[in-house]
Amino acid sequence: MRIIFSRKGFDSGAGGAPSPIIDGRPISLPIPTNRRSETTYADLGLSEIVEAATKGRIAGTSLCHHDPMFENGRCAFGQTGAAQAHLANNAVGVGDVFLFFGLFAEPSGRDRHHRFFGYLQVEDVISLGAHPVADDQPRGFAMRHPHSLGEWNPNNTLYLGRGQITHSAHDELRLSRPGGGVSHWRVPPWLVEVGLTYHARPDRWEGTDTLNVAARGQEFIAEAGERDDARRWLEDVISGISSAQNLGAK
Repeated sequence: MRIIFSRKGFDSGAGGAPSPIIDGRPISLPIPTNRRSETTYADLGLSEIVEAATKGRIAGTSLCHHDPMFENGRCAFGQTGAAQAHLANNAVGVGDVFLFFGLFAEPSGRDRHHRFFGYLQVEDVISLGAHPVADDQPRGFAMRHPHSLGEWNPNNTLYLGRGQITHSAHDELRLSRPGGGVSHWRVPPWLVEVGLTYHARPDRWEGTDTLNVAARGQEFIAEAGERDDARRWLEDVISGISSAQNLGAK
């Protein structure tokens, strides 16, 4: 089993601000785009939120890259180019799990940190190619997936499966250490032993539970194999994301 730490949503480079935590709920803002999209922030009910987060730099009528998509307990996630090549080279596929994380902060902008906000358990991998067509739109999703639109790299790929987005900013889903830098993560001991792609340098790891995560990069892969400790940790993270209790803010 592979666990992929997948960076998504707003940050200082894409969007120029963290995604907000509003009334205890982390709201991952899709990155802005000017092509290969039919979806605006307003379509997603995020018009006022994105305008407030960016101080009006991005309007609610702007197009966004709505990916990953979550609907009715399912997730559709597209990847292409070098990031997809990295996933393919590491044989990511059916049975593996994406844990989506992003940069979040309170509306005031204070306490910027990384946290998990959703997951995808891969059940199907579809090669869309450079020129996807309307029939490539994944079923069960009301809005058109951006990777089924326009022209892409030849390795344009769609991952489908069970997935959900969280509705509460659980402390268990926070990656950045409180009071430390955004990229100073607390991690489980099994991850220190297994390692993470793009993090081979020993100086990135401190002790048995700390990682200085790379500032750039989208897909970081842990080859967890059949480790029971990794599986238990993953089950706890998924439970924290999908638990019925996160319908109410903590």
